[in-house]
Amino acid sequence: MHIYKINSYDKEKFFKDCIGTDLAGAKIMSKKASYHTLFIKDLHVGGANILKQDALSIGADLAVPMGTILARKKYVDAVLIGSTKHFEILSRKELAQPFGLKELAKQLKSFTISNKKNIKIMGVINANDDSFFKNSRFKGEDAIKQIRSMIKDGAAIIDIGAVSSRPGSYAVTPKEELRRIKPICDEIAKHKLYKKATFSCDSYTPSVIRYALKSGFKIVNDITGLANDKVAKIVAKHNAAIVIMHMKGTPQNMQTNPTYEDVMIEVDNFFKERIEKAKEFGIKHIILDVGIGFGKTLKHNLTLLKNLSHFKHFGYPVLLGASRKSMIDKIIPTATEDRLAGSLTIHLEGIKNGASIIRCHDVKEHQQAIKVQQAINNI
Repeated sequence: MHIYKINSYDKEKFFKDCIGTDLAGAKIMSKKASYHTLFIKDLHVGGANILKQDALSIGADLAVPMGTILARKKYVDAVLIGSTKHFEILSRKELAQPFGLKELAKQLKSFTISNKKNIKIMGVINANDDSFFKNSRFKGEDAIKQIRSMIKDGAAIIDIGAVSSRPGSYAVTPKEELRRIKPICDEIAKHKLYKKATFSCDSYTPSVIRYALKSGFKIVNDITGLANDKVAKIVAKHNAAIVIMHMKGTPQNMQTNPTYEDVMIEVDNFFKERIEKAKEFGIKHIILDVGIGFGKTLKHNLTLLKNLSHFKHFGYPVLLGASRKSMIDKIIPTATEDRLAGSLTIHLEGIKNGASIIRCHDVKEHQQAIKVQQAINNI
């Protein structure tokens, strides 16, 4: 007899392929083998004591502060630990309980969703002269050549913008932004490149977005997270997808001492609000982006990356864009031109943690890295 520890990301596939378990059995066993750790903030102490006992009764557990059993504080923070199967049981069991547990029960199951991810690469094209990475800047025919190259190298989406959003940058007039991006839009429409890839407009300017969507674009990448009602109306009218990105402040001031009481909770609340807004306007296709580097310190960025899977509970694709960003320089001093290795590391970790769209400058290298990662995980 020989024993070794399993570290499989697709446990259902492992049970079926390596052991020979039937499909129904593999699904059941994978739920028992997949564990989750859920942080619960401001849980009523009465609810904490009930949940603790219910969790223990099925083999799960709830970590609570000292004194919880004596109700020394009215509200406590807690950590629920259990398998997917445990969470499914508790999501039914707590529906009949008081102290906010009914609401908790409704949310529990959403944190156990295991969506099979089809990873898509989003290549970056900048039609301006001041983007932070000079090798992403292209105009006219050069932009079209780069687009074709990115598609050949594996990009499923091409994200095109004409205004820099780097820290300290300033917006330009709508007229100037449209002047920069219009020739590229026209060439995409002329050559019907939208049949070979999905095109995304990196803008929050209504006139620019409208022109791009009429040129065959299908995604609006809005760094303001759908702040403008006009943008919401245009996206809904064209049945386009919206990337709702979180940004604290504006590009001009976002990196001036950004602070959060809890970055995870604040970003989560932001998504709840903007998803609701998108639905009210009739937008059906939503993508979420936590906004790495947009009003965040290194610690905030790392916290979001480490806990990225949390945001899957909304049920929408999660986009991650950390390509060559300055957070890499804060870990190890590195020039923008030398941050490919750091970018790959962040993005591969992001995929493990729930990202399904990777926005990057280096498409070919990312395609190779992702394919190798998938081969390792799918064995």
